[in-house]
Amino acid sequence: MPDLNPPQLDAVRTLKGPLLVLAGAGTGKTRVVTYRIAELIRHRTKPERILAVTFTKKAAGEMQERATALLAKTQQSPRGRATSNSKFGPRGRKDKDVPRPEISTFHSLCVRILRRHIKQLGFPEKFIICDRNEQESQARTALRELRAPSSSLAPADLLYIISRWKSGSVRPPQAMELAQNEREHLAAAAYRRYQDNLKRHGAVDFDDLLLHTEELFSKFPAVRRNEAGRFDHVLIDEYQDTNRSQYEIVKALASGHRNLCVVGDDDQSIYGWRGAEVTHILRFKQDWPDAKVVRLEDNYRSSAAILHYANTLIAFNRHRHDKILKPAKPGGTRPTILQCQDETQESERIVADIQQAIESRKREPRDIAILCRTNEQPRTFETELRRASVPYVLIGGMSFFDRKEVRDILSYLKVIDNAHDEPALMRIINQPARGIGNAAQKRLVEEATARGTFLWDVLPDALVIDGIDAKTAAAAKEFRHLIEQLRDQPEKISIAQLTNQVLNKTGYRDSLVKQYPDPNERETRLASLEEIINAAANYDKTCRRSTHSLAGFLDDMLLSERDDSDEKESQLARNAVALMTLHSAKGLEFPSVYLVGMEEGILPHKRSVAAENDTAIDEERRLCYVGVTRAQEQLTLSFALTRRKWGKPQKTIPSRFLYEMTGQAENFPPKAEETSSKKPRSSRRSRSRAKN
Repeated sequence: MPDLNPPQLDAVRTLKGPLLVLAGAGTGKTRVVTYRIAELIRHRTKPERILAVTFTKKAAGEMQERATALLAKTQQSPRGRATSNSKFGPRGRKDKDVPRPEISTFHSLCVRILRRHIKQLGFPEKFIICDRNEQESQARTALRELRAPSSSLAPADLLYIISRWKSGSVRPPQAMELAQNEREHLAAAAYRRYQDNLKRHGAVDFDDLLLHTEELFSKFPAVRRNEAGRFDHVLIDEYQDTNRSQYEIVKALASGHRNLCVVGDDDQSIYGWRGAEVTHILRFKQDWPDAKVVRLEDNYRSSAAILHYANTLIAFNRHRHDKILKPAKPGGTRPTILQCQDETQESERIVADIQQAIESRKREPRDIAILCRTNEQPRTFETELRRASVPYVLIGGMSFFDRKEVRDILSYLKVIDNAHDEPALMRIINQPARGIGNAAQKRLVEEATARGTFLWDVLPDALVIDGIDAKTAAAAKEFRHLIEQLRDQPEKISIAQLTNQVLNKTGYRDSLVKQYPDPNERETRLASLEEIINAAANYDKTCRRSTHSLAGFLDDMLLSERDDSDEKESQLARNAVALMTLHSAKGLEFPSVYLVGMEEGILPHKRSVAAENDTAIDEERRLCYVGVTRAQEQLTLSFALTRRKWGKPQKTIPSRFLYEMTGQAENFPPKAEETSSKKPRSSRRSRSRAKN
């Protein structure tokens, strides 16, 4: 393995016992994980006995692809022909049916576990995974049942609170104990109703996939042993991002054989707001006392000048594993600190700089990223980029899965798979319009509730239900017959073919054409339908024959809804400047990066400043560190002397992180006269050095 450096080689060749790989930014961690999987197989571990878990579908796919390609390369016979153990397998056997490592996201893994065992928790085997719209509907119902005034707690706010509780493994009884004020007590009561309602409908939400798996393992030792017994080695990527449930699931799967390898970087733990606990990677040696620790510190991404700022900054976090990024690229341009009068001048100067770089052909638009701390900051940059006719893409805009036509077609497929999926059924019963209006839908639901049965089961009896006329009853009967026709397909039909039939037989494609006369909008919506077909075809092609099913495809799509990696990748494929938040930038890299709004109250965020504790500021510092280490060759850090709040300009204070990076930490906070004098000393020194 000549293309691995000594620490990488050490991590790859440590094949037994617990192992912590501290992989700094740009140090080649994916290479280490994939080589390690190949090395395990080379040492006669059966591929299917290896579990590798990461956080995004894209990362899992890349890992599977690289590991498979590496195995094919290392298992060539001396004559250059693939052996019977290679990815090609015996003659006539399809690649997708060959045993291979189980590489997936945490949520995909938990779906598979729950499909096998969720009956133990009182759920149906064909449980429903709620999308965001369905969650909001259930949250609204829970609040309505409690007669909570709409001003006290919005459904979206309730879901945010519930998600935080679930990420910390807090169930409804514990939430009630932890509640400290009236709003939290209301949320805890609604949480209990919300969970009860989900269970009554045989449904789970995204966070439940982890929470219920953890519960299965803790309550049913036989289930835990069964699932843990499937694997001899467990590898976890991005371990610094694990929440409490994920932490417990990992321990349950690895405690028997103890062959656990975790890879991560505590300096890039930036998801505390969604339940990630950096303590998991910090205390790994306490959890696994015999663990070996390997540090990957050779950075192949950024120049020495940029890494100097990154290393200097992150050293101010006291609770971290000791490590320093070492540059493979010597020298480089010192980062520029750009002081501006206000946010308007900040966007004007940065966009002018970008425009000049593009026009002089020093950079392509795709080489450049503008990174913001908050979702509000991009507005002024969007305005200026448009004015300058600079192509840009706002990463994290409307998701593919938020589009109406996508939700409609997936709902059709859900009902074909499970006619008792009532939220999906309600969505499509009159989509496209077939004469079953809102009043009729309400009567049908009332009748189903009165009978204690499902909406699907009362559709054949619509004619005898008060308030349903003959025309509506005929439409309901015809709709049910249509779904049954689509369901009763030959076993050999592919998911892509079935989806195409849904579009044709329901008249959905034709209705879109009639509904949107504007050719651009029509084309955009038809492209969304095409993308669903493409996704189905890809699933048909790559899924193992033994696990191929409509339910499997729907699980795959629903998990993708909460994983923006594919969406982000397609956006970044355009030759355009990337405009995004720092959280969205994790895992990416660009030749030129503008880290904007470097002010107290923005970065670090005002909530963290107000908290007045090291933990909150430490996470903000890690976020800044992530931003700095996205830059390969050029880094610009900008701040404004004034920024508008409620329409009025307010003076700002330059971020403490600017002082720390430039060796001027003792000068923070600046004195009043320094703040008003246009340039902090650290900025002036850095700027003059950058020009030399």
